[in-house]
Amino acid sequence: MNRAIAAALWLGLSVLTASPALPGEPGDAVFAERGPWSLEGKDLNWTVHVEGPDAPGFLPVDAGSLTLTQVTDPSDRQPVLQLVQKTDTRTRQIGPFPISGGDPVLTFFLEQTTRDMARLTGGSPFYIRNRIKEAIFGGGQIDRGGEESVASFQPFADDPNAARMGGFQTLTLTFVLGDPAQPIRELRAQTQGAEPGYVNRMVLQ
Repeated sequence: MNRAIAAALWLGLSVLTASPALPGEPGDAVFAERGPWSLEGKDLNWTVHVEGPDAPGFLPVDAGSLTLTQVTDPSDRQPVLQLVQKTDTRTRQIGPFPISGGDPVLTFFLEQTTRDMARLTGGSPFYIRNRIKEAIFGGGQIDRGGEESVASFQPFADDPNAARMGGFQTLTLTFVLGDPAQPIRELRAQTQGAEPGYVNRMVLQ
């Protein structure tokens, strides 16, 4: 998927060996074209675990889940995608998303990380979102080994506001990838050093 479409969707909303990455290559791997989706009753499920310091509006999740499912749009009877989020206390539906569009799960993960960071730091979600997009579309590292690749990004490592980020200047976004056309196997956002730290981890089942 080209970067303009990826950005638009987000705003809508074995031993690994390191290899040098061309500019944008890790981001291209994360935002690889995975559509058109054809689930045909075979829902995709990710476990979800979110933890971090106490703050107003922040929702930790001990044993949640996110399901990508295919449903019928009642307005035109065409297939669309829908996310079902389950936390420790609630269930909600998110969508619809187009069958031929980008990756709704990736969009959900990045937006949740953005909003969590904004709540925990008091920072602007617009600034945070833009910094994350810049890091994914323009930098990062990709490590390859066997049938897996791991793309990682540190969007705030050199940020001029790092001193006011409460540990989020150490945030690393990590994506465990298999076949580019297949769903992302693991999505993880994690800070280092500061206690209690922030973790947002989703694992495909």
